Parts: sequence; structure tokens; C-alpha cells
Amino acid sequence: MTTSYVEAIRRALGECLEQDPRVFIYGQDVAGQFGGAFKATKGLSERFPGRVLNAPISEDAIAGVAVGAAVDGMRPVIEYQFADFASIGFNQLVNHAATTFWRTGRSCPLVARLPVGGTRGSGPFHCQMPEAWISHHPGLIVVSPATVPDAYWMLKDAIACNDPVIFCEHKYLYSHLKETGDPAQAEHLPMGSAVVRRAGTDCTVISYSGMLHECLSAAGKLEQEHGVSVEVVDLRCLRPLDTATILESAAKTGRVVVATEAWPFGGIAAEVVSVISSEAFHLLDAPPRRICAQDTPIPVQPDLYAAHRPHADDVVAAVLDTVRY
Repeated sequence: MTTSYVEAIRRALGECLEQDPRVFIYGQDVAGQFGGAFKATKGLSERFPGRVLNAPISEDAIAGVAVGAAVDGMRPVIEYQFADFASIGFNQLVNHAATTFWRTGRSCPLVARLPVGGTRGSGPFHCQMPEAWISHHPGLIVVSPATVPDAYWMLKDAIACNDPVIFCEHKYLYSHLKETGDPAQAEHLPMGSAVVRRAGTDCTVISYSGMLHECLSAAGKLEQEHGVSVEVVDLRCLRPLDTATILESAAKTGRVVVATEAWPFGGIAAEVVSVISSEAFHLLDAPPRRICAQDTPIPVQPDLYAAHRPHADDVVAAVLDTVRY
């Protein structure tokens, strides 16, 4: 049995709809034959009539409906066609969903599914990684699965959670990432924990989402071609951040590189480097480094886009510089 990333998401949605009558899906073109921009909801409206609903082209309204429904006891799952447009629903997400419990004592159990990350030729309105500005606000849980089992289990956990969850699913992984085996039989890791995907002794590389796979590729290349043993940590959950796993790995290797495809300024990579610098400085043998996208709007032209986003070779170069420090 082989399951793709998007199939794992679709299966988790279907099982949650089947198991909990409070769950419904709301978003642009999610119902009917279209089944969502990336087909994550394809076939679900036929299986669950009246519970997979098309929304108007208004991300603000989509989030507002979800907040109201969640406060009233439902468990809405909203889908934005592209994470970039979550900015239009920003007020509802950060001023209402994130603060409802603290203002009223009532839970706001909604899930906002955001297709994040880049694909060639999509440009500045369809390739952003908005997790940093979403993570800045207390009250929102932000997760970013990078594997097929995590796409399945973390979505089920997000829907069951009593707090609002921003679920960042990487567009490139939808159809390109496939894994053998039943994701439901894979290890069910806690939603808020990071995990070591590859053990190593010479340097820690920390990542999440689509960039994790570039880091795993870089780790293999570093061991085979340079004899460098790299430990790869998958953050999985960005808010809250599993600082214990981060610091344990930093203490083990004494060297750290953080790699993301998001912009560098004020990003998740900056937060991780800050945690390591302030709490594990005395354990380091080299300054922690970060590898991020270029600090420019995302190019449409494929060659420029390739230069904009970090790749495995960039991670290799950063690790070599760090271990030679």
C-alpha cells in the first residue's frame, strides 16, 4: 500500500467527518467534482452531503463563519486555496479565533488548512510560507507536517483539539511525497512534539515542512561524501515549539544549522536560533546558522525561483562551514 501526502489528508478528513457529526468542511471549491484546488476534499461532498460546503471568495468570511460555528459547538475545517490569502482572514484568525478562550472562556475548536510553500512558476501570491506571522499570536497552534503519517495523524489531532489550529500543508508534497504502508498504522506522535528523523553526532540540522526532505538529502550526501554525521530534527509543531528536543540535539552535537524555505527576517529559523543561543550557548562549538529563502518577493521565473529557495546543496555547504569552524 502506497499513500500520498494529499491522500493521507483526504483520508483523515473523511474519517473525522464519519466519526464526529460536529465536523464540517468549508472553503472555496471544496465540494462537488472539483474537490478543492489540490483535490484534498475530492469525493467527500458526495459521501457527506451538506457537510462539505463551498464558500464565497472571501477568506475573511470563511474564517468568520468558522469562528462562529466553533464557538457554537461545531468543529469546522476551513480550506484556503493558497496560504498567502490567509492574510485576508488575518483579523478573524488572530483577533477572534486566537483570543476567544481568553476573552470568554469558551473554546474555539477550528482548523484552518493552509497550502503553503513554493512550486515553480507560481510567483509571489501563491508560494509564501506564512507560518511566522501566524505563529506570532498567542492562542493559535501552528503545525507543519512533513511526512505522510504526520499529515494523517496531525490533522486528526488538530480537528480533535479544543484550540484553533493552523495546519500548514506543503503544496509540493501533495502528490510528490508518497510512502509505503498504512499511515494509520504508523507511529502516532504527539502533535506538539519535534522528532529526530535521522540520528547523528557532528551537527544538528533543524527543519520542517518541505525543506525537511532537502535536509535529509543533504545529510545523506554529507555522510557519504564528507564523512560528516548529521542529526536531522523535524520541528513538526511550530507553536508551541518543542524546545526540549531542540536543545537536547544541540547539546549532543554542539553545532546547529536551521533550514527553512521561509524568509529570514523574523522567521521560525530566527526563533530557533534565538532559543539555542540563549539557552545552549555554553554547549556550542560553533555559532548556529540559518539557511532561508532569499529576502525578496518570490520570483515567477523558474530559474530565479530555483535561486530563491534553498536546496540540499545549500544545507551541505552550511553544515561543512559549521563543522570546520
